[in-house]
Amino acid sequence: MNIAVAAASAMFTVNRVVYVRDHLRLGAADVSLALGAYGGGSMVVALLLPRVLERVSDRTVMLRGALLLTAVFAGLGALTTAASGGWRWPVLLAVWAAFGAACSMVLTPTGRLIRRSAPPEQRTSAFAAQFSLSHSCWLLTYPLAGWLGAAAGLQSAVVALGLITLASGLLAVRLWPSGEQASPEHEHTDLHAGHPHLADAERVPGGWRHSHHMVDALHGHH
Repeated sequence: MNIAVAAASAMFTVNRVVYVRDHLRLGAADVSLALGAYGGGSMVVALLLPRVLERVSDRTVMLRGALLLTAVFAGLGALTTAASGGWRWPVLLAVWAAFGAACSMVLTPTGRLIRRSAPPEQRTSAFAAQFSLSHSCWLLTYPLAGWLGAAAGLQSAVVALGLITLASGLLAVRLWPSGEQASPEHEHTDLHAGHPHLADAERVPGGWRHSHHMVDALHGHH
């Protein structure tokens, strides 16, 4: 899903001035409003998510955010084809705000997910890997957004980055198992009797055997 966020971020960061100044023929001050719309959408979602994540899984929020980015790209494509109309400016602000909100849905739970999925001694490496992966995605999408926008037009940039986002979202849905799928049956030999993680475990020689629905810090390798 890093590539989906990178595609949306690239489209906004690289081409927002082009949309405001060239496509809509608005002033420099309006570029700042566009930036505020993106940041506002991102902040609202980031502030609301802690309560949402008490009731909804990280997977649900992040996948819906990734798929929402595809829908926002579709809306941006429709706006890009419109040659005139005063409605285009408020719609563009709404599109940028939706981009920010959807990106925040993907990014905000990432730290929780890494902490839960990797044991303490591996978390530094896990966060470093996430940092490297996200920046590699930006390295791909930012030049692509600029080159396509300049060489082939904004609509080509929207289509290309939108397709990347769609492929990323669908791949994430396929590769990220839902919480209803149990992990393979496995044994713990280093946890003491009464440990909370062993609530449903069966005693076996040398340890405890069970399976469960949740990947956590004790099972970062699954």
